[in-house]
Amino acid sequence: MKLRWAPLIPILFLVAVSPALRSAEPIPREIDSRTFWRMVNDLSEESGYFRFQFMSNEVEFPYVIPDLKKNFKPGGVYLGVGPEQNFTYIAAIQPRIAFIFDIRRDNMLEHLIYKAVFETSANRSEFVSKLFSRKPTAAVTAKSTAAALFRAYTASRPDSQLFNQNLQSIRMVLSRFQLNPKDLAEIDEIYGTMARTGMYSYATLMTATDDQGQAWSYLANEENFQFLRDMERRNLIVPIVGNFAGPKAIRAVGTYLKQHGAGVTMFYTSNVEQYLFQQGDDWRRYYANVATLPLEPASVFIRSSHYAFGAASQRSRQFVGMNYVMLLCSIPDLTKAFLAGLVRSYDDVIRMSH
Repeated sequence: MKLRWAPLIPILFLVAVSPALRSAEPIPREIDSRTFWRMVNDLSEESGYFRFQFMSNEVEFPYVIPDLKKNFKPGGVYLGVGPEQNFTYIAAIQPRIAFIFDIRRDNMLEHLIYKAVFETSANRSEFVSKLFSRKPTAAVTAKSTAAALFRAYTASRPDSQLFNQNLQSIRMVLSRFQLNPKDLAEIDEIYGTMARTGMYSYATLMTATDDQGQAWSYLANEENFQFLRDMERRNLIVPIVGNFAGPKAIRAVGTYLKQHGAGVTMFYTSNVEQYLFQQGDDWRRYYANVATLPLEPASVFIRSSHYAFGAASQRSRQFVGMNYVMLLCSIPDLTKAFLAGLVRSYDDVIRMSH
């Protein structure tokens, strides 16, 4: 459905969170399930269409994590888009709260599946077993590497009895939310697709390393997993249905953060911006939305960029067989440039990235 938009209006840009906002009630340490579900619905927009992809294909995601861990202390605010790759960035910067936007309602439902599996898994091995309905063929311990973890499961086959058992558990955990019959049917389909076809691609993603051979995925060690499990159990990873260029979702999250005296630390955008520049003024609406967010001076975008849009001249590494690279970009700097009329194309955005 093509949405109609009102003309853009001037927007006050906050480079940093003001002292008045700092005095607001802080983000809670835990959100009760009723409030969590109300947030999911109240902050969301009408679902839109984009081809559904239930896992990332960005195997280069680890390359920016050393910089993130060096430059950001725990306790910030994470914004992101898409499926599981968000978990690795959340584990890296350890925010107080995270919001995941996606135009597809299916993505929100997939995150609810993850939520249920996180909440009911005591450790990484149980998590992988439940996510893919497989039993390990070798012993896995808290000290096992990601490679050892996935070797223990890729050698086995999906177990139909385990699948049915796990699906019932997921449905039971999610029964505290008001999901409609269509949502439940979609959850069954998404979970079935993951169990049937996702194991080997997932193993590739979760065992990817940076230039130094360091594994950073959220399943690379037990500490990463337990941090995410704790956030999910405290309802602090909130999936939102929302278009980056839409009239509500990003702005509503910004309002929530202002009410709680918090500024955005990091916004992972994948390659969504590339598509927004192909859809008329959608990119303008998106950056106008970003300009309403409370920011910190060091707030950054992480984006996945394709060669065709100028990334080649900015790259410091060569990726064999890849046509994209992860880039960092200052959100305050880009927003200032946008409001000054200095952003006119996606190439302008990439030139401000590194």
